[in-house]
Amino acid sequence: MELHTYECRVHFGDTDAAGVVYFANVLRFCHEAYENLLQQLGVDLRQFFSGSGLIVPITEAQIRFLKPLYCGDRLRIIVTPEGVHGSRFQLGYRVLGSEADCVAVAQTHHVCLALPERRKAPLPQPLADWLTSEMRTPPARNFPV
Repeated sequence: MELHTYECRVHFGDTDAAGVVYFANVLRFCHEAYENLLQQLGVDLRQFFSGSGLIVPITEAQIRFLKPLYCGDRLRIIVTPEGVHGSRFQLGYRVLGSEADCVAVAQTHHVCLALPERRKAPLPQPLADWLTSEMRTPPARNFPV
């Protein structure tokens, strides 16, 4: 499977009083790309996000904005695995704007926990398979620009 790509459009409700995308909404776009990736891998989203046995919370999120985004901009978000270790994994996101230029980079860190004890657990198989097959770079804590 190649790098995962998700496309969306910036809506008026995504912007702030200055007319640019509110910072938290770019992370929301990245999370939508993550959800879409899970769905493409065959993960049942209702079960995955319902807390039925496993939860996979985000434990850290970082984002660097390179250019402003405005209402009407089309975005393409490329999701890549940046690290996997046992029950933990990291995803990187490149947010490309209407001109195909990189407007933001982000990273999320996740951990898989078994309920109700909230103890570390193995990653769901479709996700684990994709992460290990697509790993191209070692785990990173900083953003490439």
